[in-house]
Amino acid sequence: MSKQNKIKLLLDLSAFTTLLIVTAPRFTGTAIHEWLAIALGGAVIVHLLLNWKWIVQITSRLFSKVAKGQRFNYFLNWSLFASFIMIMLSGLMISRTIVPFFGLSLPQNRSWRELHSLFTNITVILMGLHVATHWSWIVNMFKRLTTARATSPVVAPSLSMQRKDAQS
Repeated sequence: MSKQNKIKLLLDLSAFTTLLIVTAPRFTGTAIHEWLAIALGGAVIVHLLLNWKWIVQITSRLFSKVAKGQRFNYFLNWSLFASFIMIMLSGLMISRTIVPFFGLSLPQNRSWRELHSLFTNITVILMGLHVATHWSWIVNMFKRLTTARATSPVVAPSLSMQRKDAQS
């Protein structure tokens, strides 16, 4: 498995786990919820950068010869990204920790809270579809990761104090 695929797998697992944690602010509390969401935003940006080549390739040939699955995946990813942006924007508008941390205050509006909940639910559904469409990649990466570890020989350092040029 390539180093980049290992990084992608670790990043994606971390982001997915963080998403699950962030969707339960009653479990984490408001402050952790907000700071984890900001970290998740950073992970999404890194995820996009690591997959930028695919994004550019599919965008350039979107309406020509491209498999239906890739076209669906492309629009699913953009929907997920737009939904995530709405979560971040509405989250900042209702923030009780991050925005005040920077000495700012925003007027409270219930509409932002409702949008935040709506787009959180949409994002969870879209993320489920995203994971489902990439399930074979996820399984293959785990197989490669576990197979590589199982088949690689374990080399223990020699503890012998005998000189290499000495004959027995």
